[in-house]
Amino acid sequence: MTLLGISVGPFMFTARMEEAAPQTCAAFRRLLPYRQKIIHARWSGEACWIPLGDFDLGVGYENHTSFPSRGEILFYPGGLSETEILLPYGSTRFASKVGQLAGNHFLTIVDGRERLAEMGRLVLWQGAQDIVFEALPADLPAE
Repeated sequence: MTLLGISVGPFMFTARMEEAAPQTCAAFRRLLPYRQKIIHARWSGEACWIPLGDFDLGVGYENHTSFPSRGEILFYPGGLSETEILLPYGSTRFASKVGQLAGNHFLTIVDGRERLAEMGRLVLWQGAQDIVFEALPADLPAE
């Protein structure tokens, strides 16, 4: 099992890479450590996003969904809207100004989920936050 550490501002989370999205996981792993800014995605409900413009990760759709659960992180490869990563912290219907979207569920937060809503409120009310994805040792226990 591949685990990643994710920090968003003052918050720390542990996420598991999802085997159902092997191409997305392999391509994203090559980017680690990955640093970006995360902003609020009000049109998708309780979610934050990392806008990536025309960035091409080199993957298409794998296990795409429009209704991720809290802590199920999606990668949208672009097409109808710009490329992005979506981090839901509550009820979410993945969408953009052009309508409903679907993204590959490639990470699931397994530690720190209880602080996701607090993280979402921070991003909503205080604006863009730094986010960092880093590989963790494989022997860390997951919840």
